[in-house]
Amino acid sequence: MTERSVAIHVPAMTRVEGEGALRLRIEQGRIEELALDIFEPPRYFEKFLEGRRYQEVIDVVARICGICPIAYQMSAAQALEDAFGVDPGDWVRDMRRVFYCGEWLQSHALHVHLLAAPDFLGFDSVVGMAAEHPDAVNRGLRLQGLGNDLIRLFGGRSVHPVGACVGGFHRAPTRGEVDTMLARLQRALGDAEDLVGWAADLPMPDDPQDFVNVALRHPVDYPFAEGRIVSDSGIDVGADAYETHFAEEHRAHSTALFSLLDGKPYLVGPLARLNLNLDRLPDSSRALLERSGVSFPSNNMFHSLLARAVEIHVAIVEATRLLGQYRVPERPRVDVTARAGVGFGATEAPRGLLWHRYEVDATGVIRAARIVPPTSQNQARIEADLHRSLLGFGLDKDDDALRLRAETVIRNYDPCISCATHFLRLNCRRR
Repeated sequence: MTERSVAIHVPAMTRVEGEGALRLRIEQGRIEELALDIFEPPRYFEKFLEGRRYQEVIDVVARICGICPIAYQMSAAQALEDAFGVDPGDWVRDMRRVFYCGEWLQSHALHVHLLAAPDFLGFDSVVGMAAEHPDAVNRGLRLQGLGNDLIRLFGGRSVHPVGACVGGFHRAPTRGEVDTMLARLQRALGDAEDLVGWAADLPMPDDPQDFVNVALRHPVDYPFAEGRIVSDSGIDVGADAYETHFAEEHRAHSTALFSLLDGKPYLVGPLARLNLNLDRLPDSSRALLERSGVSFPSNNMFHSLLARAVEIHVAIVEATRLLGQYRVPERPRVDVTARAGVGFGATEAPRGLLWHRYEVDATGVIRAARIVPPTSQNQARIEADLHRSLLGFGLDKDDDALRLRAETVIRNYDPCISCATHFLRLNCRRR
């Protein structure tokens, strides 16, 4: 009889999850205990928002995540506009989509090249990978830098941008600024095309599994900042019905919340988006994916990396299309009049569906807020995947192999702790 206790520790982080551990106990070749522990320090952002005027919300929620500030800003703006009955208009909707393209570019490029690829190429970190694959790493840095500059075009700065507001933007870019960005986007298209082929050729495990995909679905376009919440299990609802089907629960081993759809784990993020929205891809992105030789919809979670690469291409194509028809508006925002009400917002952060709800009084003061980030929605799915993946991988593997497999599974979801999981440590007890 063999018994193992395996703990994977993540050093403290200052984003959503601060510390994580994987507890694994194996008896007679069976997993008897597996728990993904996330030690999430109290952040109280929902409480921070109570008592603040609605104009403050956009800047406050940007601080929830340094990687995905736009996702929080756009979901909040959408929810508050819903509460006030405000239609921001086509120009604002289009430019918000471009703004979001910048976030997808920088986040996906970071994850694909610097965080996930070393796992599949046999390196401990991107530092070692850069020595043998300098072109790939440089491509990742170029794409990430482009994303940061696209965020800056509308946000004023790339980290915790300050350009967005309820009703639109504080400032519209000039025609010259847009033309300069357009030229850079067009030059980057070759990098994006090369990336899809490179990602498809990475040596990934063949690891099929069953899971429920959840994402937004737009009537016409690939989903960024608008759409209905759908699943391949039959859900098709507006953001206002989210709480009817999705619920969060506490588990004794973790301070992070676990989200369930009708009582079961589900997947959000790039693979779920792509699986549910293949027919919404731009034609050139769809053709590129078909040439990759990888079939979608896919039930191999490791194809999430390829899905991110495809979404980088989508972001460049969409930003180019929308900026190509750019006009400087008379005003970059619409007037907003506060009123008492409840508003809901849902957008697609790089890591998946992000949902907001605000209760506002007649003076525009926030009385209650609820925010459900994608990482918490994927927690139960990650834990289920770890159990199934480790079992299929082989529990008799040595400590280092088990540790790497567990790290690779966790990083593949690109949770907010992903950049820390490169420092996971395995403590293994055998009897």
